[in-house]
Amino acid sequence: MNHLDSLTVLSLEQATTLPYMTLKLVMDGMRVIRLESPPRGDPNRWVGPQVLSDSKAEAGFESGMNAYFLPNNLGKESITLNLLDEAGRNILHRLIRETPIDIFATNQRPDSYKKLGIDYETLSAVKPDLIWVGITGFGPTSNEAAYDPILQARAGFMELTGESNGDPMVFGLPMVDLGAGEQAYGLVMKALYRRAVTGEGTRLDISMFQSAVSWMLSPMMLSHSFDVQAARRGNTHQFFAPVSVYPTSDGFVYLAVGNDRQWEALTGQAGFESLACEKYKLNAGRIASVDELNGQLSAIFKKYSTAEIIAMCNRIGAPISRVNNIPQVCADPLIADQLVKARDPRSGVEIAIPPPAVIPTHLKEKGLTLGFPPRLGEQNESVFEPLGCDVNELKEKGII
Repeated sequence: MNHLDSLTVLSLEQATTLPYMTLKLVMDGMRVIRLESPPRGDPNRWVGPQVLSDSKAEAGFESGMNAYFLPNNLGKESITLNLLDEAGRNILHRLIRETPIDIFATNQRPDSYKKLGIDYETLSAVKPDLIWVGITGFGPTSNEAAYDPILQARAGFMELTGESNGDPMVFGLPMVDLGAGEQAYGLVMKALYRRAVTGEGTRLDISMFQSAVSWMLSPMMLSHSFDVQAARRGNTHQFFAPVSVYPTSDGFVYLAVGNDRQWEALTGQAGFESLACEKYKLNAGRIASVDELNGQLSAIFKKYSTAEIIAMCNRIGAPISRVNNIPQVCADPLIADQLVKARDPRSGVEIAIPPPAVIPTHLKEKGLTLGFPPRLGEQNESVFEPLGCDVNELKEKGII
């Protein structure tokens, strides 16, 4: 029995980090209601290409359901509520009390908590066993603006990313957003266990900055404790060689030799005998001459196709992968039949997102399908009318 599907989450969410966390809760079977501010809601609704056809729209595409918004919001509901209006705040508190809501989450700045009526003290008075989640850039005492690349810069990620003779670079995914969402998810599960045992609610404050820094185990220890400074190394590794991208006759592969036994096996293959020298026998020697070694390996790899190189390395146990593009990742046989999908009942468009690391029972039971991301305020009637609210009147007054 999946007890999580009896839980309801109300999330005043926008951008990426919190929507990513609540998407994971949807996959577990929880009901997630997005709380958005009228009239435009989450700014991400308007980011990226318009991909849903709408014959009534001037451009032929629907606005407010742009591509960037879609992947993190499958299976959710959407309501609108103006929390700057006292009537809106009163409805929020009734909603938490009467629905009832098990988890309230927000990624607003802390200085807006009280004026929006969403601070922990207020909401826990409404519902004492509420699990309250706040994801912020730098913790609940800071109102400093924060986006993922700003946090990558501040947490030291960019000092580690890029070519050794180049500028610091941001990572290709919003890793701080995603990491904070992952860590918030784990903390929510701990809070649910605590509530099940004690009956008590919890306040969870997640700092995206501290979340990011928590991953910097080796660089921070080496720097702080031993004055060993990390640096940008491009595609290579600080402590192992050869570890890098190498061109083949028809693409690129990433080879990661992690020990001397793997290296010995590689140099025993036809075409690689010239590298079986004393200088490269031990990892320390390979690190000391890494640029020369990588040049020699590149020259050899170019003589073979990607498939040939991968087959050889797999045979001898040397870790390797083709450098895939995204369509190739989608087609990988390990996940191709596990993509999570949603179909829009209006336009007929089907979208797919990656499966979670471990597919929850609820998602399996749903056949790896979820509801299509909600239009802004799509569930206003179904959520507010059971509270006795007149939805048309609330809309005329600008409350929803």
